Amino acid sequence: MTNADVALGMVADGMAVGLGSGHAAERFVRALGERVKAGLRVRGVPTSAATAALAAAVGVPLVDLADALPLDLAVDGADEVDPNLNMIKGYGHALVRERVVAAAARRVVILIGPEHVAEKRVAGLGRRGVLPVEVVPFAVPLVRRELARLGLPADVLSAEGEPFVSDNGNHILHARVSEIPDPAGLDAALRAIPGVVGTGLFVGVADVVLVEDGGRVEELRRGS
Repeated sequence: MTNADVALGMVADGMAVGLGSGHAAERFVRALGERVKAGLRVRGVPTSAATAALAAAVGVPLVDLADALPLDLAVDGADEVDPNLNMIKGYGHALVRERVVAAAARRVVILIGPEHVAEKRVAGLGRRGVLPVEVVPFAVPLVRRELARLGLPADVLSAEGEPFVSDNGNHILHARVSEIPDPAGLDAALRAIPGVVGTGLFVGVADVVLVEDGGRVEELRRGS
């Protein structure tokens, strides 16, 4: 059994489900598509254009967020998870919509696949050295200056030689970090910078993390 299978076991007929972005979420969407073909009735709200395209391709019906509130469940991945289930997300560049969908859901389930357990399950956030920050294009110079003042030099994410543009029309900075002692405090400080739309720090968001490793799935719950 995979963590996608366990997450599917949490989906009941008629649910509205937030569909995350990235490899782990893609596996869940594909598995959900198979269940839909078998008769499961669900409505999906995707966190990215890529996820929307995949969901449509595998037959998962999609609706706008406005037509699905509150979502019953959101299933997504993460780039780092600490022992308190705080996370860094956004390496797949969908951090803002992922945060919105998570906030709209009654329960947030995070999947960590077997190929990435060692690097994603961390003692402290920031171990991988990168924190994504989504920024209004006009504000990029200001935000980079303020990040540098906080000791977090940042590079603009590029694609084919040009600044990457998110589904929201923004740019993404990759701030260089070391282990973060106060994720909630840093998130608040970064979001206070004019022009910052969102950060990859997801504190107190995950309800359940399903870690697949060695042929078994470990279920971690917030507060347990």
